[in-house]
Amino acid sequence: MVVLTAMPNYPQMRIYEGYRGKFYAYEEIEGIPVHRCWIYAGTSKSIVPRLVNYFSFVKSSFLVGLFKCSRQDFIFCESPPLFLGITAWLLSLIKRAKLIFNVSDLWPESAEKLGLVTNPFLIKISTILEEFLYRNSVMVTGQTQGIVKNISGRFPAKKVHWLKNGVDIDELNNIPDDPVWRIKNGFQPDDFILLYAGILGHAQGLEVILRAAKMLENLPNVQFIIVGSGPVREQLIAMTKEMNLSNLHFFDNMPKREVIPVIRASDVALIPLRKLDLFKGAIPSKIFENLALHKPVLLGVEGEAKELIVEKGQAGWAFDPENAADLAAKITYLSENRILLKEAGDHGYDFLGQEFDLDRVALEFLDILHNNS
Repeated sequence: MVVLTAMPNYPQMRIYEGYRGKFYAYEEIEGIPVHRCWIYAGTSKSIVPRLVNYFSFVKSSFLVGLFKCSRQDFIFCESPPLFLGITAWLLSLIKRAKLIFNVSDLWPESAEKLGLVTNPFLIKISTILEEFLYRNSVMVTGQTQGIVKNISGRFPAKKVHWLKNGVDIDELNNIPDDPVWRIKNGFQPDDFILLYAGILGHAQGLEVILRAAKMLENLPNVQFIIVGSGPVREQLIAMTKEMNLSNLHFFDNMPKREVIPVIRASDVALIPLRKLDLFKGAIPSKIFENLALHKPVLLGVEGEAKELIVEKGQAGWAFDPENAADLAAKITYLSENRILLKEAGDHGYDFLGQEFDLDRVALEFLDILHNNS
């Protein structure tokens, strides 16, 4: 197994210290060879810098993959970024490897519906590329059943597999706790803490948290924490100041080992998305870390995630996406019935082990690869 990836820069979109100024870097992580190559990183939202970002990596990854990476039986390409499929397809031809195209987000459909890409020509070209890559892959994998259904409906002859997101439950639970995290950060033992930890992006619709926090100002023990960085972070902070919210607290993006104690110190994980049909087939990956730590979720997502996590897994509760009044009502109820939290957290942990344990997901996919080798 060999990994070909960019210089680390996400989510700040700035190359990490120690990697700056390099076109190529090699390292081994847990015995796996990792080849890193240059990428243009920038925070601009305009289309030209974003295209430069995408295609800088397309070019550099092709050169590094061609000259530095050994031949493999399969090339597993992650999308988005969709344009990386150009590199993967070319390398699969040159190195005579089978291309597996893994779709974590339908692109350009999601970018178009979120208003992130509005140029008709770019949308058309991206759609042509998307369909070309599906046709020229030996297999397409999708992160959710909704993605799989979408692609299978358009390409009924194509082999499409649901490759679940998974989590290493033991690894997360072996990360040390900080039992006094609440006290060190100014929270009280009886505070009811709701946590959002993840990318602060356009898709999440995080404004709903701010509006619900405003509605619950009269409940002093209800506190909100937002951890992470992303394109809407400064906007959310500005809104918080304008709304004069004293019950909402921002923390910078943290490494996994530091965010785990925050999850443990919280009572409920908040997981919202915008109210779009597009997201009815989405399962936000941040769900799994919380379930692995016995934390129930308050899910503002319709469709597949709600059916799996809330209805089947009984791991939490759902609120109507972007509906602050519904979110505030659910929070009020849970803050007054905290005895329900442990039961939902335990249900989620058990469900995660049955359906989304990383080792089980990996072994199932390995069997599929053996059958296609």
